[in-house]
Amino acid sequence: SFSTIYLQQALPSVTIARTFLPYLQQSITHNTILNMAMSTMTSSLKSSCKLGATTAPRNSRFVVHAAATSPKKKTIGGRKTGAGKKAEEFCFGLPGNTAPMGDFDPLKFSVGKDENTIKRYREAELTHGRVAMLASVGFIVNENFNPLFDGAIKGPAITQFQQVPTPFWLGLLAVIATAELTRANTGWVSPGAGKGASWIEGPFFELKDNYTPGDIGWDPLNIKPTTKEEFDIMQTKELNHGRLAMFAILGDILQEEITGMELFNLQDDGILNDANCPPGIVCNILEASG
Repeated sequence: SFSTIYLQQALPSVTIARTFLPYLQQSITHNTILNMAMSTMTSSLKSSCKLGATTAPRNSRFVVHAAATSPKKKTIGGRKTGAGKKAEEFCFGLPGNTAPMGDFDPLKFSVGKDENTIKRYREAELTHGRVAMLASVGFIVNENFNPLFDGAIKGPAITQFQQVPTPFWLGLLAVIATAELTRANTGWVSPGAGKGASWIEGPFFELKDNYTPGDIGWDPLNIKPTTKEEFDIMQTKELNHGRLAMFAILGDILQEEITGMELFNLQDDGILNDANCPPGIVCNILEASG
């Protein structure tokens, strides 16, 4: 009959359905769990990023903005110097520290000073050191070797200044003025520069930012190092020699003021005599100027 034929045709489909029904139920259960998990994660993400999210059109990606924090700049002596290592170093990393003294500043001259002021202090130290080195050598040489002015200038070095003729002083002042003007134009900011103002409004006593203290460009023997590391080593040596010379010339002046005698008179001390100075040009000049 018709019902018998229908049951025979439908039986395989029912059998197949009963066979795959457990797998179908398991798949539906897994999908339901997955959808619930995704819904929970989406709600959590939206809640945590609510403050940093910007509203975006449908189908666009979720955007989160983070505020960038710029590093704070340190202020030393009222000027911003940045948060770099250089601002934290002793004397802003300038050379001159030597063991065992290290960061030697017992009177706290560098405390609270900005970088430009520290560089100006270093410029003054180098200049005084160089003058002191020349003066220390000049005291000894002038008292034993002085061929100028027909050998008329003699005695302790502190009394030779008064014996020099006036034209010599005028020439010496011209040389000093030329050297100082050259140094000022090389390393110092001109008063009124960058302000459109007259010189009376400053700035005063300010070095150029790209100027290295002591480096005025005078290097006739071409001995200036080409790398910063070697330059720092050489300038530290120069500083140490200059510091020693400043103490030395102070001692020389005090000694001659107290004793009224020359520091080293090679003839009076028995160093320059016929026994240890064979006849020659140098010895003859020394003997004539002694």
